Amino acid sequence: MLDTPEIIETESQPLAAIHLTIPRAKIREVMGPGLQELRAEVERQGVAITGPWLTHHLRITSDAFDFEICLPVDKPVVAHGRVQPSTRPAMRAVHATLRGGYEQLGEAWGSVLSWMEGAGVKGAPDLWEVYAVGPEVGPEASLYRTELYKPLLAVA
Repeated sequence: MLDTPEIIETESQPLAAIHLTIPRAKIREVMGPGLQELRAEVERQGVAITGPWLTHHLRITSDAFDFEICLPVDKPVVAHGRVQPSTRPAMRAVHATLRGGYEQLGEAWGSVLSWMEGAGVKGAPDLWEVYAVGPEVGPEASLYRTELYKPLLAVA
């Protein structure tokens, strides 16, 4: 179930990130190991994680995802291997929360984009997903919460 979208303002947040460009079919294979690699490096550097993990999708095509796996941190990390410092910028965005499994993300994003069209707002090409509650709570996907953020283009 998708909560009703709303327009919000977010604050800037330092991130640790791993950038990946992969075939869409590989997403489930790379997400877990990428997140483990990211967590291990952040912990190795003694940097505190300040919230749930997230992804920043820079570009989505019919066959590929170009995205970052991210962790919010209390201070910038030092670049090491695939781990790079990044930032989630302050932004005006459409926000909605998906209550349910990850297999519903495509449909949820379709609903968000339809809502935006009806509201007459234009989104930037990228999007953010914050995995607020996930498999760590157990196998019941109805308990999962994924926050969706679609940055809005500035009005000229």
